[in-house]
Amino acid sequence: MMNKLFRKKSVDQIIADAQEGTGLAKVLGVRDLVSLGIAAIVGAGIFSTIGLASYEGGPAISLLFVFVAFACVFTALAYAQFASTVPVSGSAYTYAYVAFGELFAWIIGWALVLEYAVSNTVVAISWSQYFVSMLEGFGINIPKWLAMAPGYAIDAHEKFLSTGMDALSAADKVGLHAYLSAPRVGDVPIIFDLPAGLITVLVTWLVYVGIKESQRASNIMVAVKIGIILLVIAGGMFFVKPENWTPFMPNGVSGVMGSVAAVFFAFIGFDSISTTAEECKNPQRDLPRAMILCLVICTILYVAITLVLTGMVNYTNLNVKDPLAFVFKYVGFDQMAGIVSITSVVAITSALVVYQLAQPRIWMTMSRDGLLWKKFARVHPKYKTPSFATIVTGVVVAVPSLFFKMDFFVDLTSVGTFFAFILVCAGVLYMDYAGLSAKSKFRVPYINGKYLIGLGLIAAWVILYRYGQDTLKEWIELPWLEIIEHKSLIVVFWLVWLILAVMGFKYRFSLLPVTGILINLYLMSQLGASNWIIFLIWLAIGLVLYFIYGYKHSKLNKDVR
Repeated sequence: MMNKLFRKKSVDQIIADAQEGTGLAKVLGVRDLVSLGIAAIVGAGIFSTIGLASYEGGPAISLLFVFVAFACVFTALAYAQFASTVPVSGSAYTYAYVAFGELFAWIIGWALVLEYAVSNTVVAISWSQYFVSMLEGFGINIPKWLAMAPGYAIDAHEKFLSTGMDALSAADKVGLHAYLSAPRVGDVPIIFDLPAGLITVLVTWLVYVGIKESQRASNIMVAVKIGIILLVIAGGMFFVKPENWTPFMPNGVSGVMGSVAAVFFAFIGFDSISTTAEECKNPQRDLPRAMILCLVICTILYVAITLVLTGMVNYTNLNVKDPLAFVFKYVGFDQMAGIVSITSVVAITSALVVYQLAQPRIWMTMSRDGLLWKKFARVHPKYKTPSFATIVTGVVVAVPSLFFKMDFFVDLTSVGTFFAFILVCAGVLYMDYAGLSAKSKFRVPYINGKYLIGLGLIAAWVILYRYGQDTLKEWIELPWLEIIEHKSLIVVFWLVWLILAVMGFKYRFSLLPVTGILINLYLMSQLGASNWIIFLIWLAIGLVLYFIYGYKHSKLNKDVR
């Protein structure tokens, strides 16, 4: 049984399976891929969650963007090597099948389902908020109970009952109005986010009718998106007050690192273009170039816009869902705020398109391997897209976007993505060890980490001992139960670093993939425990499905004696 759980697919076998007539149209070039990458990365993160991150961490959030981008560069290099070696749809799922075997491939595939579905739910909710704001600018008011998650209204009502009207923020008052004005079934108010559900259905239809049609629409929206971001940077520079950057790190390092999920969410997406490998004209050449290019472009944009936002408005005022429009309203430039609201609707739509493209292709690849129902691999004879998987994706995203709060999904998205990123970086180490890297047309630059990984661990401990006495004291005073509940991932981080130092000395591991593993694992440790519990429940459900269906129907069964 253990042999079956960790059975692997060779690179040649995966490519041969993909060429058995899937019918996907090969139409994407490097420019299209860069556009798709930017469309995915520059989405709800910069138009929505960047406000919350700045509120928690202050202007120093710009440094966190650099740090997270630094982590993503190592991961992007690992993805690029895999994409050039295994130019097949499936992203990290396919790569794990090559490096670690079927069980790990299933776990990663299941985690990616969560990543893309949850990410798109956040994007849909963010789109709805900008859309409603835009309509209000034209004097069109959608009833509040038709444009928000019920959780916001219920929380506002409970806060009103406990603290009174004077304690409510502007957002709370909107929620309270929705609660009081909503139609009811008995005593239960009917509240849901209709625009979020409708845009998901519309985008699902777009990606259903064809990859080229989706890409043309995405290219137009990306041009609008980049234009509005450059306009915000250029226009906002004239309203920057340097005193707003002081204090630069008002809540200390913990305040900055507490925004890891929100900032990391802003970078999620560069990996999604690897799911379109079978629709690329030259995937082995174009995918690596596209990943690196779109990551560099987006990092520059993020750092610039964060500094502008926190320079225009004091960070304490940025806890809003539409920060780009808000800052111009705040400084009295209402015309610019209106332009931002209108174009943001178009810009966020492009991120929806990319994620709705990526999700079905993960399911299609898993189905082609026998791990999911055969219908998920069905390709539409006319549109040349994974038709059934696309429809299911639309339902999976649309329904939660109607009823759930955005805050619930942001951290959850990051958990699954960090997990995938770590395994992809580790997969490059395996490829080097197994000699598979010889087949790669793009390789992560090799830096011998035999001594450097261990020296880095020693240096980290010296720095912690010298400058982190407060942290060490906190750990000493914590009960064991608290450490297990809240600090266990930090313990795992140090143990993994120690193991990698030993193995790196023995096998001469490349330093860059190891750095990618450690940075992603550290960022992962900063997420809340509740998100990990939900993620583990999700994985448990996935394992049950695998053993009920995938284990028995895997195409590799016939190859195992």
